[in-house]
Amino acid sequence: MVHVKSEEEIELMRAPCAIVRDCLSFVGERIRPGMTTGEVDKLVYDFIKASGAEPSCLGYGGFPASACVSVNEVVVHGIPDDRVLEEGDIVSVDLCAYKNGFHGDGARTFAVGEISPEKQKLIRVTEECFFKALEGLRAGTPLFDIGYRVQTHAESNGFSVIRSYTGHGIGREMHEDPSVYNFGRRGTGMRLKAGTVICIEPMIAMGDWRVNVLDDGWTAVMADKKPAAHYENTVVIREDGTEILTL
Repeated sequence: MVHVKSEEEIELMRAPCAIVRDCLSFVGERIRPGMTTGEVDKLVYDFIKASGAEPSCLGYGGFPASACVSVNEVVVHGIPDDRVLEEGDIVSVDLCAYKNGFHGDGARTFAVGEISPEKQKLIRVTEECFFKALEGLRAGTPLFDIGYRVQTHAESNGFSVIRSYTGHGIGREMHEDPSVYNFGRRGTGMRLKAGTVICIEPMIAMGDWRVNVLDDGWTAVMADKKPAAHYENTVVIREDGTEILTL
């Protein structure tokens, strides 16, 4: 069941969402060749704790870290460890913060040093897919219009959309209804209500969309080993449009 948020609840969500926004900026400015993914996770943990919040991902379903740190062909749920980031890599950082009884969630894909034009385009188009999803989005919009817009933009640029993972509602729980797909048929799905808070998160691949999950039960790797990118924000549906809480 979709829990439509009151204005009081949305106000309480602003603090964790601001922490997510600021943490992503903080981490993105510090990512460089030679760092390990574990060091990226430590930056996230320290920032969220210093902000008076808790890292929602840590311990969630047994996940062992404060952020998902996913390099190159890892699309989501990369477990931080001693892997060293190298010049030319791309790395997606997905993190959540819990404060005031609510969660905020966001993700970005960052370049590690100088990257190829193809990877630059992948990161750019993935971010564009998020903003395409917002076009015309307001109370009364069918849910699958979001996925239709993401899919149309990604595929028109020669990329594919991950089918195995979705965006989601968010609030007192990190993952709530509805699931927010990155593909779909325009004009279908539930009509979104004002006060619904969702995470829209395009996950876009340079090659085929199929994904394998490693034996750790978390790490999602593109089957063809080609790079993928991720961009996510927490968004409020309004009568006349949207409000992005993590930007």
